[in-house]
Amino acid sequence: MSIETITLLTVFLPIIGSLTIPAAGLLSKPLRSLWSVLLAAATAILPLTLIPFALTGGELVIRKDLFLGLDFILVVDPLSVFMAIVSSAVGCMIVIYSIGYIHHDENQNEYYLMVLLFIGSMMGLVFSANLVFMYLFWEIIAICCWRLIGFYRLRDFVRKADKAFLVTFFGAVVMLLGFIQIYGQTHSFDLTQMRGTLIPGSAVLLILFGLFSKSATVPLHTWLPDAGVAPTTVTALLHAAVLVKIGVYAYARLFLATFQIPPLWQQIIPIMAVVSSLVAAGAAAVENDFKRLLAYSTISQIGYIFLGFAVANEAGISGSLRFILMHGLAKAGLFLCAGIVIHATHTKDIREMGGLIKTMPLTAVSFLFCAFSVIGIPPFGGFFSKFLVIMGTVKAGQVWLAAVALFTAVLTMYYLLKAFSLVFLGEAKKPAPEKTVSMVTVVTVLAVASILAGIFVAYPMKLVNIATTQISWWYR
Repeated sequence: MSIETITLLTVFLPIIGSLTIPAAGLLSKPLRSLWSVLLAAATAILPLTLIPFALTGGELVIRKDLFLGLDFILVVDPLSVFMAIVSSAVGCMIVIYSIGYIHHDENQNEYYLMVLLFIGSMMGLVFSANLVFMYLFWEIIAICCWRLIGFYRLRDFVRKADKAFLVTFFGAVVMLLGFIQIYGQTHSFDLTQMRGTLIPGSAVLLILFGLFSKSATVPLHTWLPDAGVAPTTVTALLHAAVLVKIGVYAYARLFLATFQIPPLWQQIIPIMAVVSSLVAAGAAAVENDFKRLLAYSTISQIGYIFLGFAVANEAGISGSLRFILMHGLAKAGLFLCAGIVIHATHTKDIREMGGLIKTMPLTAVSFLFCAFSVIGIPPFGGFFSKFLVIMGTVKAGQVWLAAVALFTAVLTMYYLLKAFSLVFLGEAKKPAPEKTVSMVTVVTVLAVASILAGIFVAYPMKLVNIATTQISWWYR
């Protein structure tokens, strides 16, 4: 197949396939689950075939003329291929895990439909090179999240789903105003035709509002911890490599690969990233709800990714891109481990758990491995990512920001090891065995991937380095 065909299939196979889920569910429940896994697996495999092209540093623009400048434009380059691989792979693992997790739940047709539409829309956003279509895919994802967060339909759950939708929708509308301002300056929505354009600070502010709302960056973060009412598979999808990564990916696509921003914002954004990371780490350190603790951890780690992109030098950008991969693997593992524990103990309070390493040894070790990666302990993958981000911050002359980032890493170690100790060590308060094979297998694979990605760091670094070189405008 041609690169264009592969890219179009990556975007539209899960989107169109999601619409067939209700029909498959009418025929057979096992058929629906199998069909969902096959669609997710195909979506994960297709971007892998684009790696040889991406490693050449090439770029392919796919353009379908529509009207009034609203052309459907996709761009295939190292950055989009890298993000598509990470997001689709984690998405596939979550769909496989879902077979065991939601086996007895109602509304499974809607669940699988929304998850696959979510993944397909993410692929559309990743490859999109038109601001209008980027916004449309952005909003489709918001609708999917709204339905998935409120999946259990309890009143309080629906209220929190509404909150997540309203915050992210309002942020997206504000971002759209920034896109319109850019159109007024350039008379184009085509990102491939606007490279190197200096945009005004007001447009940067409007766009950042949208990016920060979707990535749950302080102070627009409050919806993400509340989203823990969703099934654990959904929270893993939100936190790992899909939803909250949209904001940091869009930042790289817009402010590194396309536009230049005023010098003042180059100074402000790193500070905002570090403050968000520190505040969220402090909140995680005092949290006892398992899912909320991991949610605050996500907000904190997203701050690292924003920091590396914001300092805009080779080390920082490379570290942030790599951390998207490493955090995606490890945080998905942490949430899915939490799902196994919560599913078995019927509580989210880590103070009511304990001693589970005796009955859940694979889950316990998997959680520990993923935690080590998020903390940044060598040779786990997260170490190299955080090291590069902090090194990039120092190279940018922001030594005090690097010091705060290091302190945040210490807090990360504290709250994740505290969670591990309270949940898996000590006296067994609610002993519960590991149950579903698919669930335990997925978390084991993610844990092994978290350490292998560090040991064999050179392989993903090839694509990361090419993407870094291609998208970096400021340090050239």
